[in-house]
Amino acid sequence: MAKIKPMKIVLIEDDVADCKAFIECANNRTDVLFVGITGSSDEGLRYVNTRRPEAIILDLELNWGQGSGYDFLDEIQKFDLDIRPIIAVTTQNRNLDRHAQMHAQYAVDFLFCKFKEDYSPDIVINHLLKFRSFASNRSVNNPSLQSLETPEELQNRIKQRIKAELDIFGVNVRYKGRSIGEDAIYILLNKNEKDTETVFQELARTRGTSYNNIVRPLKTAIDDAWDNHDDPDALLKAYTAPVRLANGGPTPTEFTHYYARKIRKDME
Repeated sequence: MAKIKPMKIVLIEDDVADCKAFIECANNRTDVLFVGITGSSDEGLRYVNTRRPEAIILDLELNWGQGSGYDFLDEIQKFDLDIRPIIAVTTQNRNLDRHAQMHAQYAVDFLFCKFKEDYSPDIVINHLLKFRSFASNRSVNNPSLQSLETPEELQNRIKQRIKAELDIFGVNVRYKGRSIGEDAIYILLNKNEKDTETVFQELARTRGTSYNNIVRPLKTAIDDAWDNHDDPDALLKAYTAPVRLANGGPTPTEFTHYYARKIRKDME
């Protein structure tokens, strides 16, 4: 059965911890997809123009990024968009007059104060999703924002999810084994393949190389991420399968099967 397509969101946030929190939140659910993440107001505007998100999560201050939330809000009003994205502003600013300005001058839909005890990425995203069904009347052509997901959109969503998981694990994109891992996990998911050896052999054929030239680079990339991760505790939370310490990090078979099972379960 076809599923409702996830809400496409652009995140404009310069705080690394906040970005990670939103990414982790999105990775644990299937109803949202970040199509752009940046700490720059200018790049955020480009993402809106080229990737046409349904919603924007905007940090008002951007103290460590480029530009500001005000710059972004001023410029987006000049855009000729078929669908005006839902805008959620996050801020540390306690000035109530500024809060009122967000709604009156900039037509911001939601404003969330980061200093509140109940603030969380889930709360922000849940508000956007609740408002989604009411946002269609802001479209010139009144399209259905909750249209079914096409096979191509599902394929792209799965591939982006795989990339996000490997980013969290810390697999460096400069390693040849990174793209091998992405392809192997996708094949396991797409074909529901249980024999990883067959997957590695298929990759060897399609890439015109040997089986060892598939497995070795993947193992090297996995081991480098396992041994040199910036936050070992976060890594163990992201990768919860047992690992035989004598082998270093997970084997290529363990690694690809873990993520194929994890993503398949989340998308059921």
